[in-house]
Amino acid sequence: MNSRQRRGAVLLVVSVVCAVAAFAGVVAVVSDARSQVGKKTTAYELTTDVPAYTPLDSSKVRRIDVPERWLPATALSDPGSFQGKIAAVPLKKGSLLQSGMVAAKPSLRPGQMEIAIMIDAETGVAGKITPGARVNIFATFAGRTDSQPDTSKIIVTDAQVLDVGEIRAFDKDVNSQRQSEQGVPITFALDAADAQRVAYAESFAEHVRLALVAPGDTSAPPQSDRSYTLSGDNGASSAGSPQ
Repeated sequence: MNSRQRRGAVLLVVSVVCAVAAFAGVVAVVSDARSQVGKKTTAYELTTDVPAYTPLDSSKVRRIDVPERWLPATALSDPGSFQGKIAAVPLKKGSLLQSGMVAAKPSLRPGQMEIAIMIDAETGVAGKITPGARVNIFATFAGRTDSQPDTSKIIVTDAQVLDVGEIRAFDKDVNSQRQSEQGVPITFALDAADAQRVAYAESFAEHVRLALVAPGDTSAPPQSDRSYTLSGDNGASSAGSPQ
């Protein structure tokens, strides 16, 4: 073997040694990364903002694989743990779905009953009332005589919404007081007295409207503020008087 052949053989051996060293380095890096990442598990990430009390389903989340060691203990990994439930709080797109973010759909308590009425689709709901929401129910009544003023009343406070139906046309008759053409059936969980108030208002009020109660708000309007007439509005009178 001449000197040129010997140099070639040495270079070949050096190349093989470098390749083996590089391969070993890659293997070591991958092994180290795997040891740090560890086993992966399933989690679910929100693909859109979800308002509070809105039903959750597979269209609002996507499945992702997350290293088990980095996953919070409260993370949901089973679709059955959120499907058919509602958002307990407003949820943001990209958030990892966790147990504290979901709640079961509302159900009746002892002494309650379901009652559904048609609410004006524009002024009564406006797309913001969802199952699980809590609302105050307003009804406006016309005065029965010329001497009696029109009156707006809060007939029920903190009513729990069980279901919101699809928009459809009102079934009007000759005695109907309704002015709007379309409504949404809203189902409430109410005790007997409040259910009677709601049924009466649907039959005889000129308008029935819902006011959404903020999540976590446990206060109720005082009795003095639950009935309103324009003639009895001291604030309106003072606002219109000269300074």
